[in-house]
Amino acid sequence: MNIFVVNSGSSSIKYQLFRWPAQQPVCSGLVERIGYPNATITHKVFTTETPRETRRTLALPDHEAGLREVVALLTDAEQGVLHDPSEVEVVGHRVVHGGETFAATTEISPEVKAEIRRLFALAPLHNPANLLGIEVAERIFPQARQVAVFDTAFHQTLPEYAFRYALPEQLYTEERIRVYGFHGTSHQYVAQQAAAHLGLPDARLITLHLGNGCSAAAVRAGRCLDTSMGFGPLAGLVMGTRTGDLDPSIVLHLMGQLGYSAEQISNLVNKESGMLGLTGLSDMRDITKALEQGDIRAALAYDLYAYRIRKYVGSYAAVLGGLDAVVFTAGVGENDALVRQKACQGLEFLGIELDEAENQQRRPGIREISRPGSRVKVLVVPTNEELAIASQCAELLTK
Repeated sequence: MNIFVVNSGSSSIKYQLFRWPAQQPVCSGLVERIGYPNATITHKVFTTETPRETRRTLALPDHEAGLREVVALLTDAEQGVLHDPSEVEVVGHRVVHGGETFAATTEISPEVKAEIRRLFALAPLHNPANLLGIEVAERIFPQARQVAVFDTAFHQTLPEYAFRYALPEQLYTEERIRVYGFHGTSHQYVAQQAAAHLGLPDARLITLHLGNGCSAAAVRAGRCLDTSMGFGPLAGLVMGTRTGDLDPSIVLHLMGQLGYSAEQISNLVNKESGMLGLTGLSDMRDITKALEQGDIRAALAYDLYAYRIRKYVGSYAAVLGGLDAVVFTAGVGENDALVRQKACQGLEFLGIELDEAENQQRRPGIREISRPGSRVKVLVVPTNEELAIASQCAELLTK
């Protein structure tokens, strides 16, 4: 079964093609700067021992033009992996917000698209681009079954006392203001991988998705019981440019006393804060270099970033009633040894004991970085959202 996974952003398309049940992609790629005269396509093919890479710079006026260029690469006479687009049997789409409607992977229908459109207000930066990707793929792959995998779906198992806010009842019943959570596909995938690695289907896990966006989840027996992001993706951990947890009084003060508009506050908390606000830098690799050069702002930012993680690990250990493993994943979680070291520091009372030498190693696949005999395992589990989407598509359509 040829499964083509599409992740459409506002000006980008990320994709992978799988020949299921093989779990290694046949090819992958990224289309960037759609709508600009200097758009780029980076396309990699993995059908030979040495991966082949193609890079192109060209004008792409819209997503349809971008996806048609991708199809041309997929079916190229010399480097293509398909003879014809009709060979794609399933297109799996990442959709950020499924609201309360979608608690599982769903085959796309006109009704599903209408609901994704209705949820634009809850994810104005993501759902419109996701729906656009669906509509373009329907035109380009009319024979394929289209499937939506929702970032919020995994968190629909939260109990009501965890997903409700202490606001007047009608704001939930009429406006559906509640915790939705995000990064669900990643949290679900690494939780499954960690439980299988440990041989514990009922494992009590804290999964830490640390990238430019960051979130934590408390997972027991494969079910999410709590997560750090809330109604939107701002709450919880400190992120590249987002604040994480913030006293709402600050927003009222900015509006009432300093004259900030709603748009200015949105830009402030989403694009100008987090590690960028603390250091002037948003990429942890750059902040690490600044730290090594003695930058005191970088030192404070690292401490604050790790402190917030420790707070969530402690609270989620209480939510789970104990802990079997802490799981680090995504770009920072998988690659930044200092973040992991600082995040685990002082948590020995919970049974978390980091092996400093193992923590410094870089190896592919799942690895344990806790000391031998540590009561709680510390794991690094590479995330693979595209593989998770392909897997969920295959599971849905072969039931």
